[in-house]
Amino acid sequence: MKKLIVFVFVGFLAQLIDGSLGMAYGVTSTTLLLTFGIAPAVASASVHLAEVVTTAASGVSHWKFGNVDRGMVGKLIIPGSVGAFVGACFLSNLPGDLIKPYVSLFLLALGLYIMYRFLFLNGRSPSAPGKRWSNKRLIPLGLAAGFLDATGGGGWGPIATPVLLSNRNMEARKVIGTVDTSEFAIASSATLGFVISLGWEQVNWYWVLTLMAGGIVAAPIAAWLVRKLPSYLLGVLVGGLIILTNTRTLLHAWEAPAPVYPAVYGFIVLGWAAAVAMAIKNGRKGKVANGELAS
Repeated sequence: MKKLIVFVFVGFLAQLIDGSLGMAYGVTSTTLLLTFGIAPAVASASVHLAEVVTTAASGVSHWKFGNVDRGMVGKLIIPGSVGAFVGACFLSNLPGDLIKPYVSLFLLALGLYIMYRFLFLNGRSPSAPGKRWSNKRLIPLGLAAGFLDATGGGGWGPIATPVLLSNRNMEARKVIGTVDTSEFAIASSATLGFVISLGWEQVNWYWVLTLMAGGIVAAPIAAWLVRKLPSYLLGVLVGGLIILTNTRTLLHAWEAPAPVYPAVYGFIVLGWAAAVAMAIKNGRKGKVANGELAS
């Protein structure tokens, strides 16, 4: 019973983070399953099967709260699904551990840029209908994010969210809602690939059902939070999470000594907290300047 409660809570927490910041469900859930000794392919299959339900709930919630760019969802779904299916089918033959550090370095740089943008450029996202993302940019993004999502047990949000967020022509809440909504198709395609490659008997239904239960409860709460939180705060929260998760990946890949971990994590968390405080302060100044707050 204790384990059941723990995994339901993990599913809830993972979906709350994923639904409100656009990433980390797969990373959080897969990491936990791997610590229990489950094989990477089986862990990724279980997480993706759970995501079929949780992402559906999340997508419906984001759609209801107006957090979705409908045109972009359609453009991301097809290449993302293809990438996820291919990645799932060939997971056991791919050097995922060799690829991850390079991807993490790229994402770390994006995370730093996002923090800079929302702290010092005021997170401005001017409306520019003529400069929307083209298929030439969205197709490779979808293919790469879907592929790495299936091979790494989580990657759709961590890759798609920061790349889309780095474009100033899209609101933070729209980025998060769009990525989360399109993830339903990516999770479904990855699950199909795993079923073909591994068979249903390899899926751990205990993990799947407990993760589903927690995720379904968290999905509408996360979508509501995205609608309520200001974009400047969302941007800094996403940027900090990108930096933290990719630093963790790099430390593992480089086999850093154990004492280095708490020092690096502590430094990042303190910097992240300071950035959040600065974002809130900047946001209040902006509201005062616009006459939105009473003195």
